[in-house]
Amino acid sequence: MRFAFASIIAAGLTMSSAAHADDIQLYAAGSLRAALTNVANAFTAETGHKVQGTFGPSGLLEKEIAGGAKAEIFASANMEYPQMLHRADKSGPVVRFARNTLCALARPGLRVDSENLIDRMLDPAIKLGTSTPNSDPSGDYAFEVFRKIDAMRPGSGAILERKALKLTGAATSAVPPNGRSAYGWHIAEGRADIFLAYCTAAAEAQKQYPGQQIIALAQPLAVGADYGLTVIKGAPARAEQFAKFILSPAGQNILISYGFAPGQTAR
Repeated sequence: MRFAFASIIAAGLTMSSAAHADDIQLYAAGSLRAALTNVANAFTAETGHKVQGTFGPSGLLEKEIAGGAKAEIFASANMEYPQMLHRADKSGPVVRFARNTLCALARPGLRVDSENLIDRMLDPAIKLGTSTPNSDPSGDYAFEVFRKIDAMRPGSGAILERKALKLTGAATSAVPPNGRSAYGWHIAEGRADIFLAYCTAAAEAQKQYPGQQIIALAQPLAVGADYGLTVIKGAPARAEQFAKFILSPAGQNILISYGFAPGQTAR
């Protein structure tokens, strides 16, 4: 099958009907697309300030911002990338604003559950999908799961790292049809049997592809994801106002409605 390849972050997704010079420029992790679009719409309804969002892998976005991209707020799927900008004096303090967890998404009919997930992932006949480490935190979290498995079954981590198909999260990753979950799409197209992904993303994929299964990771394998928010130096006051709205009860409730956990709740 012929794929269309394009940079995930080459074209921003505008949250308003038309972009204007005074729109707030949000750069955010792809896993936040639906939730932060809703948050932005609520913010616009309350303040009149519009938000233009560019979504993609957090590592690629950080490089864009460090290279001078016109970003005013950065919402990352980890704490590391916004902290890199802060340490480089390119942004203000970093705040954890949401949390997520990793799940396994599996093709319909595959006999897999939390108890046999490791065996299924290690099965040479099973195609295992992940995002791209060092580009997309989802890939980093998946490889953290592999390290946990290796602690339980020495040597298994290296096997999983070698067989993992890095199908998303790179600038040249195949782009799914507009509005479709990348994870669910790859499974539906037969490129992966099991895909390690955020639980929020797995839930969205299952809505679009109802036969796909979501498998919770057993406690020894559980990996959480902290999402970090920072305002870029020189951003206008309206950008700071939007950041505060994301952290407000109204913003947090919208994030919770999409399956995220509150950022400031003790773990």
